Amino acid sequence: MADEALFLLLHNELVSGVYKSAEQGEVENGRCITKLENMGFRVGQGLIERFTKDTARFKDELDIMKFICKDFWTTVFKKQIDNLRTNHQVNFR
Repeated sequence: MADEALFLLLHNELVSGVYKSAEQGEVENGRCITKLENMGFRVGQGLIERFTKDTARFKDELDIMKFICKDFWTTVFKKQIDNLRTNHQVNFR
């Protein structure tokens, strides 16, 4: 619980800092959002690399989805994934 509160405070300050340091044109053009999206992408990429460094290479898309739903999701969000369905042809919705 305390970890989540610290994360939320850090997240709020990060977003606030990006917008405060931006010039007026950057805010209007959406560059702040792009910066935040890029930061999120890099953090997500780092997390997934850390979680998969000691695992065997995935054979197919189904193995990847199983890893994300069972291991990665529960570690990051502290709960099981809400809803994932397949039509048994490896098409996920």
